[in-house]
Amino acid sequence: MKWFKRVLLLLLIIIAIVVYVNYPKLNIISGYTSKYTASSVLIAHRNAADVIAKDLQAPLVELADTEYSVQQKTAVSKVFGLLPRKAVARKGLGAVLITEDYDEEKPYLSPNRIQKFDSLPYPYGHLPAKDSVFNTVDYDALQRAVALPFANPDVQKTRTLLILYKGHLLHEKYVGDITVNTPVLGWSMTKSILATLYGVLEHQGKLEMDWPAPITEWQEDERKNITLNHLLRMQSGLEWEENYSKISDVTKMLFLDTDMTLAQKEKKAIAKPKEIWNYSSGTTNLLSGILRQQFRTHQEYLDFPYSALLDKIGAHSFLLEADLAGNYVASSYGWATTRDWARVGQLYLDKGQWNGQQLFSPEWVDYVSSPTENSDGLYGGQFWLNAGGDMPDVPKDTYYMDGFEGQFVYIIPSKDLVVVRTGLSSPPNFDANTFIGALVKAIN
Repeated sequence: MKWFKRVLLLLLIIIAIVVYVNYPKLNIISGYTSKYTASSVLIAHRNAADVIAKDLQAPLVELADTEYSVQQKTAVSKVFGLLPRKAVARKGLGAVLITEDYDEEKPYLSPNRIQKFDSLPYPYGHLPAKDSVFNTVDYDALQRAVALPFANPDVQKTRTLLILYKGHLLHEKYVGDITVNTPVLGWSMTKSILATLYGVLEHQGKLEMDWPAPITEWQEDERKNITLNHLLRMQSGLEWEENYSKISDVTKMLFLDTDMTLAQKEKKAIAKPKEIWNYSSGTTNLLSGILRQQFRTHQEYLDFPYSALLDKIGAHSFLLEADLAGNYVASSYGWATTRDWARVGQLYLDKGQWNGQQLFSPEWVDYVSSPTENSDGLYGGQFWLNAGGDMPDVPKDTYYMDGFEGQFVYIIPSKDLVVVRTGLSSPPNFDANTFIGALVKAIN
């Protein structure tokens, strides 16, 4: 009995130490798990128990206990019974973490969707993809290449893979409970969608990249020199900490803020524009707020991503989640099927033209895929680049969308390829260089 009491006391001490050390993080952990669970069930139509068992077993995150209510469409998470966080559904806007004073009866606006199912084969329409055989493809080498992302599945954790070649579906594969119809959270791939919306507005003659950022609070200090271009290229010189392993600017913004457009706006300048490159999800959400300023009404802002881009290319599974203030969380919360993520890649490969309509200019492709100063060839305009040869076996003209836990859309103009990979593991666990290197060797 004494032995049992000593063991129990030791366990209680260990738990107390763990709680004490991590208590400030509990709000973030419970916020992350409740938000992710609610969104995965509401948007991806996945089973809550599967989401918790398969997606939420990372260190610290696994400490949360989450309950999902099918009837109320809410998720509540706690860690050691402390700091409960609740995420609720909002039609057309996904799920959102709420505050104590949130009024669930208060009306809110939702985006209007005009969905047209074009009678063309995928990817340009919604009919089944054509069976195509290319004499430029070594199919034996292709099969060896596409097997690579699924090797050692406990490490690479690839869930979906899709390849478009010359605008045709060359290969696709899905594993587990993720299917061709399952929307996948793109995380930071959503940043590239935000950039594309700016490209659409520029093509329409409604803004220019060298315009000063329209932020009143900046006009009395050195921040008045920051332009839209500086923000899109993450070279504004503003202070920001992008660290997901602790309480940082980005975790506080995503899991504590009700208006996520403010976090970066309120930061001081630590360098002149273009002097440094500093990756910042806060910058992208600030750009989402600036995008909202371009419209007379909130409804027009909510409609714009769909009417001007996503529904126009038939990517009807897309859903952009919003914060409590009604701003799209463009840094992180875009969902779409693997096929619809690929449509966006194909739009870029086709230099902004979709079924005969020019949605953004060919020069916009050059803009987002040209290296940003001081990024070592890694970053363009809300797209990542291989211009510096960071992936040595991959063509240097490759540019790509990149999201947390290894969500990727690779655009490879020299090979006429779009490659989408989604999963739960980033490089180096997912060996992107070896896979893409083998794939491009299969294309003659």
